[in-house]
Amino acid sequence: MRTIDVWRGVLASTLIALGSASAADQPLAERPWMDSGRSADQRAATLLQSMSQDEKLALLFGYFSSDAPWKNYKKPQEGLVQSAGFIGGNARLGIPALTETDAGIGVASQPGEQARPRTALPSNLATAATWDAELAYSGGRMIGDEARLSGFNVLLAGGIDLARDPRNGRNFEYGGEDPWLAASMVAAQVRGIQSNHILSTLKHYAFNDQETNRTTLDARIDERSARMSDLLAFEFAIEQSSPGAIMCAYNRVNGVYSCESGWLLNQVLKTDWGYGGFVMSDWGGVHSTIPAANAGLDQESGYPFDVSPYFADALREAVDDGHVAQSRFDDMTARILRSMFANGLFDDPVSAGDIDFAGHALVTRADAEGSLVLLKNARRILPLGRDIKSIAVIGSHADAGVLSGGGSSQVYATGDLTFTNPHNERRRMIYFPSSPLKALAARSGAHLAYDEGTDIKAAVKLAARSDVVLVFAHQWSAEGWDVTLNLDDDQDALIAAVARANSKVIVILETGGPVLMPWIDQVAAIVEAWFPGTSGGEAIARVLTGEVNPSGRLPLTFPRSSAQLPRPMLDGYPEQAHARTVVDYTIEGAAVGYKWFDRQHLTPLFPFGYGLSYSRFVPSDLSATVQGNRVSVRFMLKNAGPLPGKTVAQVYVSPVQPAASGWEAPKRLGGFRKLDLMAGQSADVTLSIDARLLAAYDSSAGNWSIAEGDYNVLLSRDAATPVAVTTVHLVREILPLHP
Repeated sequence: MRTIDVWRGVLASTLIALGSASAADQPLAERPWMDSGRSADQRAATLLQSMSQDEKLALLFGYFSSDAPWKNYKKPQEGLVQSAGFIGGNARLGIPALTETDAGIGVASQPGEQARPRTALPSNLATAATWDAELAYSGGRMIGDEARLSGFNVLLAGGIDLARDPRNGRNFEYGGEDPWLAASMVAAQVRGIQSNHILSTLKHYAFNDQETNRTTLDARIDERSARMSDLLAFEFAIEQSSPGAIMCAYNRVNGVYSCESGWLLNQVLKTDWGYGGFVMSDWGGVHSTIPAANAGLDQESGYPFDVSPYFADALREAVDDGHVAQSRFDDMTARILRSMFANGLFDDPVSAGDIDFAGHALVTRADAEGSLVLLKNARRILPLGRDIKSIAVIGSHADAGVLSGGGSSQVYATGDLTFTNPHNERRRMIYFPSSPLKALAARSGAHLAYDEGTDIKAAVKLAARSDVVLVFAHQWSAEGWDVTLNLDDDQDALIAAVARANSKVIVILETGGPVLMPWIDQVAAIVEAWFPGTSGGEAIARVLTGEVNPSGRLPLTFPRSSAQLPRPMLDGYPEQAHARTVVDYTIEGAAVGYKWFDRQHLTPLFPFGYGLSYSRFVPSDLSATVQGNRVSVRFMLKNAGPLPGKTVAQVYVSPVQPAASGWEAPKRLGGFRKLDLMAGQSADVTLSIDARLLAAYDSSAGNWSIAEGDYNVLLSRDAATPVAVTTVHLVREILPLHP
C-alpha cells in the first residue's frame, strides 16, 4: 500500500494553504470567522463559505500519528510522535491542526521508544467509585492541562459504555453499570478536560460492552431497552458536558455497524437529542463511504486502520456524483468547525510548556484515595494500629509499584516498570513506580517484610511470623480482550494458604473490575483498589493507616458467580478470528447490573453502591416533594463516628406497582451526593431526580412517559440496603425527547 498517494489527494489544499500568508496576519474584515464575539455556529457557517471542496475534505479524513509497519505506513510528518491521530491545519483560513491523543486516564502514548511520561489518574471505573463529580472534574482538568502542554487539542476520552458484563476487559475505562452515575462522573471529567480550551469525545457509541469479537459482533437490543440503558447514559452525559465529538464504536447494533447506523447517528443523536458536535469513527471502525456519510458519520479517524480511505477520494467522488448530497458534505465540515470554535481551538491554540507534575500527583492521589472501597473489615482490623510490630506484604510487585490497565489508554510514567504477562508475552503489564511497601514503611513503625508470592510455602512462612499480613492480588485487563472473574496465577490458593497461617490477613485488590472471592470468609479485611494511578501506592498506604477514611462505593455489582449473569458464558469467548458473534442484550434489556439482580431476586457478593467506612453515618428526616415532573428529596445526614470522613448518600426510586410503571426493574438510582463531614457534624441535603429516571420510553409513541401512581423514595447505603423511605404520588406525564 502506497499511503503517500492517499495523502496527496486529501492534503493537497492543506499543503498549499500552509505555504500562503497566515490568517492571523489578515484584517478581521477579511476573516470574520475569527470574531470571537460571534457564536460557534455563526463562525462555522461563515468559515464554511470561504472553503473549497478540497479544504472541506481535508477536515474529514484523519491519520494515525504513529508508524504502522504492518501496513507499510509512516505517520504524517507534522503529527506528534507516538500519538493517536492527526488532521492537518489550514494556514490560509487559520484552521489549526487537530492533534489527537488517547486520554481515558491521562495523556497516553502509543508504545515505542519516545513514549511521553505523564500523570495517570486511577482507572475511570475507580473514578466512578469515588461517586464524587468534583474529583472527576479535577482529574479531567488535570488531563486537559497536560494535553495542552504536550501539544494536543483533541482528547479521545469520555468512555461511558455501561458495564453490562463484569468480564468486559475494557470496563476499567468506563463509568460503571448505572446510567445516572456513569453520566454524572464521565461528564464531569469531560467538562474538566474542555475547560482547557481543548476538545473531548464521548465514546464508544454505542453498546461496545465486550471486547471479544468487538469489531464484528452484533449487539441485539430493542429500542425501548436501548433508550433506557446505554443510550440514556450518553444522553445524560451529552447534556451535562457538551462534548465536542462523539466516537462511534466498532461493533454492529441490530445488524448495522455503529459508524453507519442512521438510527444511532442521525435519528437518536443528532435529531432526537439535538447534538450539534461531530461524530468521529473509532480507529478501524469505518466500513463504507456513502452509507457511513449519509448515516451521520462526519470524520474518518486513524487511517490506515480502516481497510480503505473511505472519506478521502472516494468521498469526493460520492459528492461529485450526488450519492452524498453537498448539503450533507457541508454539514460534516461545519460540525467539526463548530466544535473547534466552541472549545477554543481557534482562539487559544495549544503550545508546549512545563507540566506541574508535583501538583498533578496530588490530584491523582486524591482521586485514588476517594476510589478505594473497603469491602470487609472484621474486628475493625483497619486502620492499622500503631501497636503492630511486624507486617508481611505479599504479592503483585507491591514492593515496586501499582498495576495499570493496558491498551490504547496506557499512560507511561517516569520510572514505570514492565513485567511479563504469563498469559500473553506480547502484552506487557505496566506498573507505576508508586510502591505501597515504601509508602507504608514511611508511615509505620512496624517491621515490613516483602515476599513476591510466587512460592506459596515461603509466603506462608512469612505470614506465620508476622502480626498482620497484607496480600496484594491483581487481575490485569486491557483493550482487546475480556477476562474471567477468577484471579490468575494461583492467587486464590495463595490467599487461602496465607489466611490459614494468620487470622489477620488483609487483601488489597488491584483489578479492572469484579473478581470472585472464594476466600472471603477466611480473611479479616478486603480493599478494592482498582488500577490506582501514578500515586496509587501512596493512596493505598494512607487509607490502610487511617490518614484517609475510605469512602469509595462500588460503581458496579460484584457477582457471586458467573451463573448469576445474564450470559453465564461470554458470547464468542474465547475469540475466533472473523467470527460474527451475536450478543443478545434483550435478555436483560435495560436491567443492567443491580437492576438485573433485583429483577431476578439474586443476592450478589457485594451490591452496587456498597462500601464501608471507619466512621458511622446516620440519616434522618427524609422527605420528598413533587415539583413539576421532578421529585425533590431532602434529608439530614450525621457523622456519628469518632473520625472525620466522607460518605455517599444514595437515593433510589421504586414504583409501588411495578407492573404499571413500565420499568425494567424494581428500582433505579435517582441521585447521589458525596459528603465530607467532621465527627459529629450534620448536613442538610437536597437532591433533584431527573424526570426520565421516573419514566419509561414508549417506542411506538417515540417519547418518555411517567405512569401515574405512588413511588417510594429510598435513602440507602447501597442498592440493597435502604435506611429510610417516603412515598410520593406522580401524575401521568409525557416528556419531550429533547428537554
